[in-house]
Amino acid sequence: MKIYTKTGDAGETSLFSGGRVPKTHLRVEVYGTVDELNSLLGVVRALRPHPQVDSWLEHVQNQLFQLGADLATPLEAKADWVVRIDAPAVAWLENVIDQMDADLPELKNFILPGGTPAAAQIHVARTVCRRAERLAVALQDGEALGEHVIPYCNRLSDFLFVLARWENLKAGIPEEKWSVRP
Repeated sequence: MKIYTKTGDAGETSLFSGGRVPKTHLRVEVYGTVDELNSLLGVVRALRPHPQVDSWLEHVQNQLFQLGADLATPLEAKADWVVRIDAPAVAWLENVIDQMDADLPELKNFILPGGTPAAAQIHVARTVCRRAERLAVALQDGEALGEHVIPYCNRLSDFLFVLARWENLKAGIPEEKWSVRP
């Protein structure tokens, strides 16, 4: 099977459930940003973070495919086979955040993104996640989304922030506090 179909040469793409939209459609922008986030998490994993970080990120990458399918399928589409992001996915993120928070010192200052190469890339992934969330909120202004899409994106960015801190902790890298006057 060839990877190219030429069906997008006129500037349109197919949605997961069928139907076509312009490649500039906000729905495509949202799930494309989720795909970008997933690729960034692949970069983090290639940097060989702490083994537990790698395991958690593998889980998240699989969830992101589910989120992408959810976003690529309008709610009104006849696509019962699409598994949408759900409350247990949000709860899983919250559970892992709580596990990591138990190990971390209380955050009393803003911190500068950075640390290990993996932690620094996790911070980049967090910002891409925030962009995906903003785009999903904008899409939701005009189209119905699954009820857990926005909460999942919101919690995922929290997870990534805490994960970057946890990766640095496990690597023995101290956090750099933000200074008003450097």
